[in-house]
Amino acid sequence: MRKLLVLLAIAVLATVALPAFAELQNVEIGGSIWIRGNYISNTFTAPMPAQLRYGPLRVLGRPIGGPFNPVVASIFDWDDRGGNLKFVEERTILNVKADFTDNVKAVVALDSYDVWGEDFRSNYLTGVDARANSGDDVEVYQAYVEANEMFGYPVRLRVGRQELAFGNQWLVGTRDFEFYFSGLSFDGVRLSYSADKLTIDGWWSKLAERSPIEEDGDVDFYGVYATYAACDACSLDAYWMYVRDARSVQDTPGNNFWEQLWGLDDYGVTNLHTVGLRAAGKVNAFDYNAEVAYQFGDASQIGATFKPFLYGVDDADFDTWGATAEVGYSFDCKCKPRVFLSGTYFGGEDNRDLSFWEWLNPFDRPEASVSFNRLFSNVLYSGFMDLWNDTSNVYMLKAGAMGGVTEKLMAIVAVTYFGAVEPFDRPVVPILTFWTEENDSYLGTEADLFLRYQYSEDLRFEAGWCHLFVGDGLEEGSFSRWNGLIFNGGSDDDDADYFYIGSKLNF
Repeated sequence: MRKLLVLLAIAVLATVALPAFAELQNVEIGGSIWIRGNYISNTFTAPMPAQLRYGPLRVLGRPIGGPFNPVVASIFDWDDRGGNLKFVEERTILNVKADFTDNVKAVVALDSYDVWGEDFRSNYLTGVDARANSGDDVEVYQAYVEANEMFGYPVRLRVGRQELAFGNQWLVGTRDFEFYFSGLSFDGVRLSYSADKLTIDGWWSKLAERSPIEEDGDVDFYGVYATYAACDACSLDAYWMYVRDARSVQDTPGNNFWEQLWGLDDYGVTNLHTVGLRAAGKVNAFDYNAEVAYQFGDASQIGATFKPFLYGVDDADFDTWGATAEVGYSFDCKCKPRVFLSGTYFGGEDNRDLSFWEWLNPFDRPEASVSFNRLFSNVLYSGFMDLWNDTSNVYMLKAGAMGGVTEKLMAIVAVTYFGAVEPFDRPVVPILTFWTEENDSYLGTEADLFLRYQYSEDLRFEAGWCHLFVGDGLEEGSFSRWNGLIFNGGSDDDDADYFYIGSKLNF
């Protein structure tokens, strides 16, 4: 990692002088307008927000948690008694690209993500203009300088706020997926080498800045991603990604006393390492994509949330696997239909259950439950359970087909089976939480239909319908949201529906 940082620093210093010698050659202005109306039924409780379910909660060693404790409530209900969620979202992007001599380029992109009705500037009863209170929603989405062919080599450097997307964006992408398309960009430096069949990217980005509150309390994201495009039949990727979260966690009074006396409340830096391999390609009419990743490191930020009373788990670790694979077959005919089959696994654990002796011991410390972290994924698996790309501790099996209905209309149909990797052990009696019963692992089956009509080269219309057959595992619940940290369980097993209709214009 030190060599990578030194290389990036040298490249940054070398680039500072480049704009002084470069002259403007060309300017391009473009953007997009994306509008979508959404309706989701029988899914969320009202009112929200979430109440974390880290429990069972214990006071002085005595468990008082379980499904009857409000600490372990869920934002999901899976019944038809509450209100349904409906809203119209819109994202507007305006970007400017400037090309200079000496292979220098600058990109600036402004965007605004809004929900209709949130920024209306007048009260229809009084006519009072609330313009000053509407807020400024326009953000600098991208702003970077790019230098190509540095020192006469096939090396590119980008400095500034920029998108990061690697592979099929299974772990790092632009977050412009079909639902809640708010986008994602990073503040940092990216150095790329591309020659022949080999491409290597190295980057550093700042996710959170804490100074002067903490001198070493930032959150940073590093990584190296290499791709070898051997041939059409096989492209191989290998990567290492690293999130370092140095924010301090102090959750007990008189921290120095507790730490010096018993070593309590001594949380270290969170170090989340992800290493992975990916293979993709096309052989005749078949195509495939397969990826596997392993996560390891210190999980102090997660461990601090698992505490019976004063302190949490200061030795929690990441030790989880994730994998996904898909194979497809394309028919050689006019509408170009393709059928596909895929499977995905996000490892997880649930250590919230207690033995009888742990229940009796007032000084027993809990064990943290750490599941696979999805990082900054741009792959969406469900219109219900994965709206924020945070589903973990689950496995999924999917089958579907796609193809052109007409020259401009494309359709996708799919069916997905969802199961919990490690279901929640539900306390049978609220006070006797050592007495548990494991919830069902079957979460549900989702059927999807998506339509996309390409009206012109720049304008498309889209519509979709998703129906979730709610399983017993969703009604009873499991820790599968927020990367396995909050509970997804309801009060019934009523099926849920999601409808959307929208359009996107690029210019």
